[in-house]
Amino acid sequence: MSVRPPRARLQAPPVRLTWVQPEDLVGHELRQAAQDGRDAREIQERWYAAGGSPAPDRAGASEPPAPARLRALAGELLDELATLESPSAADEPTGLDEIVAACPHWPGPSDAVPLVGRDRLHAAWLGRAAGCLLGKPVEKLPLPGIRALARATGNWPLTTWFTARQVPAELLAAHPWNRRSAPTSLAENIDGMPEDDDLNYPLLTLLLLQRHGRSFTTADLARLWLDELPAGRTFTAERIAYGNLLAGVEPPEAARFRNPFREWIGAQIRADVHGWTRPGDPAGAAAQAHRDAVLTHTGNGVYGAMFTAAALAVAAGGESDVHGCLAAGLRVVPPHSRYARAVRLGIETARTERDFDLVVDRLHAVYADTHHWVHVLPNAALLAAALTHADGDFTRSIGCAVSGGWDTDSNGASAGSLAGLLAGGPDGLPAHWTAPLKNRLATSVPGFDRTGFDTLAALTHQEALRP
Repeated sequence: MSVRPPRARLQAPPVRLTWVQPEDLVGHELRQAAQDGRDAREIQERWYAAGGSPAPDRAGASEPPAPARLRALAGELLDELATLESPSAADEPTGLDEIVAACPHWPGPSDAVPLVGRDRLHAAWLGRAAGCLLGKPVEKLPLPGIRALARATGNWPLTTWFTARQVPAELLAAHPWNRRSAPTSLAENIDGMPEDDDLNYPLLTLLLLQRHGRSFTTADLARLWLDELPAGRTFTAERIAYGNLLAGVEPPEAARFRNPFREWIGAQIRADVHGWTRPGDPAGAAAQAHRDAVLTHTGNGVYGAMFTAAALAVAAGGESDVHGCLAAGLRVVPPHSRYARAVRLGIETARTERDFDLVVDRLHAVYADTHHWVHVLPNAALLAAALTHADGDFTRSIGCAVSGGWDTDSNGASAGSLAGLLAGGPDGLPAHWTAPLKNRLATSVPGFDRTGFDTLAALTHQEALRP
């Protein structure tokens, strides 16, 4: 009688979720501590002495998984880092009352609140989508790669979509397109607006306002996310906060607990609908954006949402140019904060340097070595510079925002949103940006997949008219 040998057990590859592994979070928190001015040298020495690594530069998770002892140490060090005092705390509060008190030019209530037309909101949705789509294939690429790929097809400065046609193979090998986005965002592949978190979040904000109105709470938003937002569609601070909610950590602590991404760009990309639906009311838009942002962010991360919402509220009112909109955004940001300094740097650099490539080079010299490409500060500086330089022109607005690198799709979306509002309607946007969108977007947000931008404008208009 023969005996069968035991069947070899196949080892399944580990699940390496991005943006959540404790051993990866430590490096990001050490970097944030250095930016805050917190003295983390002793903790950093212990981490590296134990075999810990810096945070991944571009990816959200390192390989291979850390051993159990290192993962346990990572959790302990994250908790220790959270106790370090930040010398910037007094200038960068998170509470709304403290923010208002820190802003000497906080906007007052408007005597006559203007109405926003459906066409203007339609252009805002289209502009946000087009700017996002332009930036998708080059997301995560370094600045030299973006420039080389565009120049290879004669598309520099950017005036149309990226394409792989006629790009030398060796250049594509050196600077490959974003793996997930290229199949849906290069000129030859675009067939409507593909799914992106930069569009998912405005849809969720629309749902939030439909269900709870302008008096929604941060807890309302948390419950909405748990009901309607797939966890796998979240990233960085949003993914951390989502996990914290599932673990029973309540807001606002959900934004703080082991969350090194709390001053990254996530809250800024969620703020548009708060501005679109509060035309001429930057203070009201900023307050709404604040209640949204504190679910996941603190300090400068929250200011990004408030700045964006306030600027868009002024644009939605139709009574200012782009420069007035940026100035309105700054009025709701503590003036001594790093966010305010970043925006002022972007505006001033764009005003003093006519060549936008040199503007970008100067901003990268300030931020590239110290900040992650998704951090809110470099992206805020770039967005402000792009909008200032473009002076309201739609193509230049999204082209400059994307051509500066860093979070290309998010910056393109934010620039397109504001420039779309200023254009006043879909006819004010060049057809080569809007026609490929085919009046439909893909999304995993329930009830919105394949919805037309005209329908979204009508739904947003209803919320803008609601008392």
